[in-house]
Amino acid sequence: MKIHEYQAKDILRKFGVTTPQGIACFNVEEAVLAAEKLGGDLWVVKAQIYAGGRGKGGGVKVAQSIDAVREHADSILNMTLVTHQTSSQGQVVRRLLIEQGIDIRKEYYIGLVIDRVSQHVCLMASSEGGMDIEQVAANTPDKIHKVLIDPSVGLVDQDADNLARKIGIPESCIAETRTLLQGLYQAFDDTDASLAEINPLALIAGDHIMALDAKMNFDDNALFRHPEILALRDLDEENPEEIEAAKHDLSYIPLDGNIGCLVNGAGLAMATMDIIKLYGGSPANFLDVGGGATAEKVTEAFKLMLRNSELQAILVNIFGGIMKCDVIAEGVVMAARQVKLTVPLVVRLEGTNVKLGKKILAESGLPIISADNMADAAKKVIAATKPNLI
Repeated sequence: MKIHEYQAKDILRKFGVTTPQGIACFNVEEAVLAAEKLGGDLWVVKAQIYAGGRGKGGGVKVAQSIDAVREHADSILNMTLVTHQTSSQGQVVRRLLIEQGIDIRKEYYIGLVIDRVSQHVCLMASSEGGMDIEQVAANTPDKIHKVLIDPSVGLVDQDADNLARKIGIPESCIAETRTLLQGLYQAFDDTDASLAEINPLALIAGDHIMALDAKMNFDDNALFRHPEILALRDLDEENPEEIEAAKHDLSYIPLDGNIGCLVNGAGLAMATMDIIKLYGGSPANFLDVGGGATAEKVTEAFKLMLRNSELQAILVNIFGGIMKCDVIAEGVVMAARQVKLTVPLVVRLEGTNVKLGKKILAESGLPIISADNMADAAKKVIAATKPNLI
């Protein structure tokens, strides 16, 4: 789950991370009142969407007067902001953050992610703040420094200080940076975050360190422990199909292809998409119905896939373990009839009660194309959409 910048900063401040003073707004008048309340003679008007690169897309503006705050707020609110982290359709801006302007002397990058290989949290830092960290990693990897944090110990003073020095933090700010890094790690750990990023972390006038931006993502499977974080969810920022899928306990992610995939198990779903690509096709979605799929869940899964106007065929790939093949076959038949399926349907079943499952499909009277294995399934579903490829 993602949250907005201003929400992430609210969380980080509770853990001792210093940020600019700011106020979230939902209309132009609120933005003007926020600037007046913050005071000063310089403000930053920032679009709030679940994506980076907002400044390059015109979603971050500096204002040197209240009239400029009004003008920028009016231009940014309700704009469709396209960045390198949005789709080509962009994202409509419905919220703003008005912050005090800051005298920036130097920008750095700080990020926390989970390193599943070492089973530690990885703290990354770079002297190249304000840039896309992916570009820094690709072009100047020597400028990215890492610390693997033992979760039983946490971020110790020495590691925090050494990392700060490696990215060029002035010696006078080392202690302040240590406090910030340790607070960031504590926030990451306490909230079951999967990502915490400050870009840029800034050295500001007066030799102080401040988080000018903040991004946090959270492990969906841990949200039951954090109702206060779940309450921050902004459904306007999320894909409607993914929201609908979650209501039915389905894991669904839309993609750009034309072959729908209905699979049980995330690993098998990934392998199914891979083999479709291997044979020249393009998957339209990731869809995991889980190990306990019912006929009703399968029907909802079909409905989700059929929302895609580019859909040309569907591949159902099921390995029956906990989920028995006859149950999934009954669900497929029921779903195909209920939604009045008009695109070709290829089904590959393997595992528990596979013979009974295939019998149900064969006797359904529906034009279902049966496949013997994954390669056969991929070839047949692609042939149904692009026969010249096979």
